Amino acid sequence: MPFIRVSYLQERYQPQQLEQVSQAIMRSLVQHFKVPADDYFQVFHAHQASEFFYSKNYLDIERSDSLLYIQITLKSGRTAEQKTGFYAMLAEELSTTVKIRKEDVFVVLVDNEYADWSFGNGMAQMLQRAIGEES
Repeated sequence: MPFIRVSYLQERYQPQQLEQVSQAIMRSLVQHFKVPADDYFQVFHAHQASEFFYSKNYLDIERSDSLLYIQITLKSGRTAEQKTGFYAMLAEELSTTVKIRKEDVFVVLVDNEYADWSFGNGMAQMLQRAIGEES
């Protein structure tokens, strides 16, 4: 049940490239976090240069204006091994399919719990599902 936000500099990527980014994120989520393929919720945000800031060399990583900020909100419980495998696979996928430099793939995972999600109808579907599994 991840929710993904991708931010990038306006006019840096073409619609086809953004679709490839979306698919690469999904493939990596399915492989490393066992996310169902139809659990697909992503939003892409283009920013003007006056709204997009970053360190060009923090932690000795040389970033460019092709930087992608990828924020993924997801249920807690993934191991450090799963997360690091996910980061590696996603950077590799994006470098080969979209030709994005690995240095320009910035990912942050935001963990939360079942009660933090409503997929519609004013209900906490995942919380209700978890309670049903316990009984």
